[in-house]
Amino acid sequence: MPSRSVITYRRSLARRLLWAGPVCAVLLWALAQEPMAQRTEAVAVHPAASADGQGLRALFGSENRVIRTQERVVAVTFNAAWNDAGLDDILGELARRRAPATFFLTGEFAHRNPSVVKRIAAAGHGLGNHSFSHPHFKALAEAGRQQEVVAADRALRAAGAAGRAVTPFFRFPYSETSPAHIRRINALGYADIEFTADTNGWKGTEGGMTVDRAVDRALAALRPGAILQMHLGASQGRTEVIDARALPRILKALTARGYRVIDLRTLLTL
Repeated sequence: MPSRSVITYRRSLARRLLWAGPVCAVLLWALAQEPMAQRTEAVAVHPAASADGQGLRALFGSENRVIRTQERVVAVTFNAAWNDAGLDDILGELARRRAPATFFLTGEFAHRNPSVVKRIAAAGHGLGNHSFSHPHFKALAEAGRQQEVVAADRALRAAGAAGRAVTPFFRFPYSETSPAHIRRINALGYADIEFTADTNGWKGTEGGMTVDRAVDRALAALRPGAILQMHLGASQGRTEVIDARALPRILKALTARGYRVIDLRTLLTL
């Protein structure tokens, strides 16, 4: 809390600035009433509650594979750990459709591709934490799991991501969750956001996937609040990105079926 002398000074200043207009005076008076923001050493961005009582803490204690809503809305997400193959097509289609997305990046990816991190943030999309090196969390000690989260957060910020772009959302590598690991993630200030369905486009044609199959998997999972997982980049030196090719058809089909794409960050804002 600010000291009594600080409050008195601010109230006096507000009275003096009445000539500047009622808005200025009201803002200064409100400042005098509110406690000063306390700086903390949190790993993630600060939680915020939404108008209907849902918010970051409402997502704690769950792996969140679907948004809790009855509205015909869908969240589109991309994981990235390999390279930026398909980025131009993905960002271009999202912009054309005015569809928001959340990109869950590993810290290693952010470290290697700072310009990509900046492009995604500049396009208005959210950035999620996908660990630093994409390990199996069950194979790590507690200190190792925490370091994976913290190091990834630092890498995202070092790459130039800041402000609203960096979300308090974490996605476990390989989607290997456990109640204990989720509790630890929550303690670090993150909600675990997994997915309703993965298009499996990351497998590529070598893994038996096609654009048609990726689209079918996405549409088969449609339900109010569905969270779709796709991937940016390609593994093992490949350049083909099935999800980049499937995205236009998926977004078109969502609209045709009466769904709209929402930004996961709307779960946090007032």
